[in-house]
Amino acid sequence: MTARTIVVAAVAFVRDGQVLTVRKRGTTRFMLVGGKPEPGESAYDAAVRETLEEVGLDVSGPGALEPLGVYLAPAANEPGRELHSTVFTAALPAEPRAAAEIAELRWMSLDGEGHEDLAPMLEHHVLPALRALGPSVAPRSH
Repeated sequence: MTARTIVVAAVAFVRDGQVLTVRKRGTTRFMLVGGKPEPGESAYDAAVRETLEEVGLDVSGPGALEPLGVYLAPAANEPGRELHSTVFTAALPAEPRAAAEIAELRWMSLDGEGHEDLAPMLEHHVLPALRALGPSVAPRSH
């Protein structure tokens, strides 16, 4: 990784064939819940902390987060930088609410259609990975 790389951890919550996305204040792109690890913090612990801070959901229990993958993509809000994201999935423990730097929550279909405002990592890596998991992890509504 280079100095141009931003390391983050993120969580995908899927409900009824839709994934929870967030938009941070002062930005236009929607992305997953998550953020940068603190010094010495693991990706798992950062995902737990950021989820509580950003949407008020406690996913700290044993086995609450399942690894989805590690992805590289252009950073959505920092031109010329690359995002190195460790992504987890989790069951939704309660109703999320916008907190901290989150300006807006949006549930969006896993097909991603009709949304031109997605972060590249979400659009090109996470949505295809979630669709590939099939109905057992990412059920579609009928």
